[in-house]
Amino acid sequence: MTAAVGFDLDMTLIDSRPGIRAAYRALTAETGVWVDADLAVTRLGPPLRTEISEWFPPGQVEDAVTTYRALYPDHAIAPTVPTPGAVAALAAVRAQGLRVVVVTSKLGRLAALHLAHLGLTADELAGDLFAEGKAAALTAHGVEWYVGDHVGDMVAARTAGIPGIGVVTGPCSADELREAGAAYVLSDLTAFPELLRKIAVGPGTGAG
Repeated sequence: MTAAVGFDLDMTLIDSRPGIRAAYRALTAETGVWVDADLAVTRLGPPLRTEISEWFPPGQVEDAVTTYRALYPDHAIAPTVPTPGAVAALAAVRAQGLRVVVVTSKLGRLAALHLAHLGLTADELAGDLFAEGKAAALTAHGVEWYVGDHVGDMVAARTAGIPGIGVVTGPCSADELREAGAAYVLSDLTAFPELLRKIAVGPGTGAG
């Protein structure tokens, strides 16, 4: 299997805050339960149920998750844009003869809608995973470096035994990412191609 670079999705490859904000506002309109959408988009990364549980009583969380996911395609896809450097980062991976693998806490079918809408192509996509739960997918898909914006992503890389590359485009600071085990921290993905050229001598020669 050709070696791969793994990427988180929200706030790593895509700035989904405008779309997710719109989806939460639609959820409030649909259910009558107030969700502070502006606050919610400042802490993207953990699974959807984590955020929904902040606003809905336990017995209503699963129904709210289902409703949110039904609203998501109509409200969250169109406003979302790539993060700075995302397109070039994926091109740099392929220029090194490596594969692109997206591993995200977002439901896979919703993640696929984002990638298709933005023309971002992944060789593999694994969804509905967070922190340690991402490690098995990283290993299974031959990922040798994992790029993410959340401390949970660095935990995933550490659990999988590969270097984590942090980007500070999400809710976590550079210090938080380093403390969680990041081997490298970038301000955004515009610096990624140069880093990859330094660390990827060739396919199959990463962390192993």
